[in-house]
Order: sequence, then C-alpha cells, then structure tokens
Amino acid sequence: MQGEIGVGIIGTGKHGSRYANHIVEDFGTRFHLAAISRRSEMAKEQALAWDTTLFSDWRDLVCCNRVDAVISAVTPNLNGEIGRLCVEMRKPLLIEKPLATDFQEAQKLVELFDRADVPLTVAQTLRYNSVICALRANLPTLGRLYSISANHRLEPSKLVWLEQPELAGGGVIFHTAVHLFDALRFITGEEIVKVRAVARKIFNPHLEDVVVAEVILSNGCVGAIDASKISPARTGRYEFICEKGQLHGDQIHGTLEKIEGSHVISLPVEQPGPTILPLLEDWNTFLNGRKKNPIPGREGLAAVKVCHASRESVVTGQWVDIEGL
Repeated sequence: MQGEIGVGIIGTGKHGSRYANHIVEDFGTRFHLAAISRRSEMAKEQALAWDTTLFSDWRDLVCCNRVDAVISAVTPNLNGEIGRLCVEMRKPLLIEKPLATDFQEAQKLVELFDRADVPLTVAQTLRYNSVICALRANLPTLGRLYSISANHRLEPSKLVWLEQPELAGGGVIFHTAVHLFDALRFITGEEIVKVRAVARKIFNPHLEDVVVAEVILSNGCVGAIDASKISPARTGRYEFICEKGQLHGDQIHGTLEKIEGSHVISLPVEQPGPTILPLLEDWNTFLNGRKKNPIPGREGLAAVKVCHASRESVVTGQWVDIEGL
C-alpha cells in the first residue's frame, strides 16, 4: 500500500476508541478513518465526531472498498470470523490480544493468513512500554539469567462481558497473563516451555480472576508469575535474578533498578506513555512496505499457546509441556 491508508475499526468502545482517536489526530494523510462498526448507540455520536462512516454490521465494514486495512478491538469470540472475512477480502488485520482463547483456533487463524499471504498483526502493545524495552536492553549486561518473577495485578474489572464465558472465552489467564507471557518472551528472547498453574475465582463468578504459575524457559531459567484483577491497586513488576546482579522494573509505575550486593541503583527510563500510537506508527510503515510486520500473528500465537497450557494445568494440576500441545 502506498499513500493514505483507509482504516476500518471494528469495536470502538473504551479500547477501540483509542485507535480511532490516534488515527484521526496523529497521522495526517498517512491514515484516515474510513469506517467504524459498533453496536452501541454511542457509535452514531462517534461517527459524527470522527467524520466517518458507521456500519451496523462489521461484515459490511470489512467489505467496504474504502477500507484498505482493518483493526479489530472486540470480544475474542468474534476474532475467528473477522479474520476469515479479512482473508477472503485480502484486508490486512491488526487484532487486539488475545488472538484467540484456544490454541487450536489461534493456530488455524494464523495459518489461514500465512497461506493467503495476508498480513496479520497482533496488538501485544506492552512491547512498546518504555520499562519493558529498557528491561530488554539492560538484561544482557547482567550475564546469565537464573530465575524470574513477574506480576500484572489490576483492580476488579467493571466490564460485564469479562464475566460471560461465551464472549470472553477465558479469565485473567487469557486477558491479563497473556501480557506477561509475551513480555517475558520479548525481554529474554527465550520461549516458555513448561508451565504449572493454579487459579481462583474471587469476584468473577464464572471465570478465574487470579492465576499463579510456575514457568520454565528454554534456557533452563525458572520463574513465578501471577496475574489478577482482585485488588484496588496496580502493579506490573518484573524481577530478573542474574549472574551479575538483579534487574527490576515496573511497567505501570515507570521504575527501573539494578541491584548489586545491597546497593539499589536507579536506572534512567522514560516514563511510560501511549503504546497504541507507536504500534500504529510501525503498522503504517509496514503496510507501506518499508518495515517488517511489527508483531506478526505467530507472536500472538506463542502467547496464546502458553495461556492454553496454563488453563490445562489449572484443570489437571500438572506441569504442561507447551511444545506438546
């Protein structure tokens, strides 16, 4: 694609509207918001504010000849159907994580895009967080990695659909821990090869809202992660225990520290900012043929695979070999 790219956004709620605002406000003639699709009555007001076309049926948006590429920010139960129509219409798709809430379905979707040679990008936007990037850059300076600890703890969700299994497809394993699994792969360059997890339902009556998991990485490193939506306080902390010291960072609070002996050394890091904007910058450059796909479908598939294994482990109480899925 060359020049201005017409984007259609399926789902312009709290998260999807961020994509829309960036496209309208930050991209000039590189992107234009060609269409949106949302079931809420607010969609009419959004379409007027953004001066764009509103489709009540997302299928009409994908088929619209003014839409060159699609962004999907909907409940994951729709991802497969949206993906298949994008492939049929040969429209590049940027899709919010999780790619799917089942490894087999995610794999089918990725393979479908690969066979058709249609671009699929997964919005694992934490890769654009300044602390996550700084952890990745600094980790090699500390020598061999021995163990890790990481968490992503959020307040209880107020989104009703996250309590509906038929829409959400999973609890915090697929909607919160997915960030941790992808971030650990991104920071360390290693794969998560085994997992053993336990989960509980505290406030969500139907789906887990807290999970704690042991993980083993491909380099033999061991670790513990926890993800939850149960406390009125947020953290997103990563700790790496290494040959030459420890490296700690919190991607929510914007802290980065190196520990040597009993000394805590604060490291410079930019305060976390918007992550959707740099993803869209890279996506635009990719669609124009000047850069590789920023986060290919197979990266999203790898994170879903660990989520799937974690859910299986919760059921069996056993270690799950991720490559054996």
